Amino acid sequence: MAMVAAVPVLELREVRRSFGGVKAVDGVTISVPEGGVLALIGPNGAGKSTLFALMMGEMALSSGEIRLDGRDMRRLSARGRARAGIGRTFQTPRLFAGLSVGENIAVAIHVRVEDSTPTLESQSALSEVGLLDERDVAAGSLSQGQRKRLELAMVLALRPRVLLLDEPTAGMGAAERAAIMELVMEVVRRRRLTMIFCEHDMESVFAHAARVVVMDRGTIVADGTPAQVRADPEVQRIYLGDQAGQGEST
Repeated sequence: MAMVAAVPVLELREVRRSFGGVKAVDGVTISVPEGGVLALIGPNGAGKSTLFALMMGEMALSSGEIRLDGRDMRRLSARGRARAGIGRTFQTPRLFAGLSVGENIAVAIHVRVEDSTPTLESQSALSEVGLLDERDVAAGSLSQGQRKRLELAMVLALRPRVLLLDEPTAGMGAAERAAIMELVMEVVRRRRLTMIFCEHDMESVFAHAARVVVMDRGTIVADGTPAQVRADPEVQRIYLGDQAGQGEST
């Protein structure tokens, strides 16, 4: 009996986005299975941030397709995609600084279910990221690491199938970077989530990604295991030799 191939959880097919004559993303094709953990890296201007915006629906495609569990996402807004199962965090966490930690979670839950009563679910999400004791604290008074945890909890409250994490360790010291990535990987394993993360800290990339995709000038120049990508002469030339371990804008 023939085996039937599983439908990828997230699939990008020949995705393109141009700004005038500039091809910011040029024919990117990626598919990620359930539970897959993919790191997206590349030099400044490679197209990584644009690709994240396209996946989340914050920017329209010039051409191509984006599918979640086989469903075409092109007609859905960012809010619609969040409800469908795509959750995104940002390099600088987007929080409601004047609201409490618990109220921030309630806002996120309201995006998914408008008539919800989110108290128990809010407590569960905060407990999962280690912020339950801070539920009555103003979000604006949190440390950078705590802000990252709160934003992750807000995304988890949406019950995503896919996590898009934009530089989850940005602005942190080595100990905080290790702690947040350990938390993220625990959540991914427990919930069987699919994850794509964009990260400039190569230690985090090579320690946690099962697969690494390297972009340069809008196209994919390498796609493989961390060991394969680390050993690729072209990747070393355009990125790793000069950029590994350094900050970057995506």
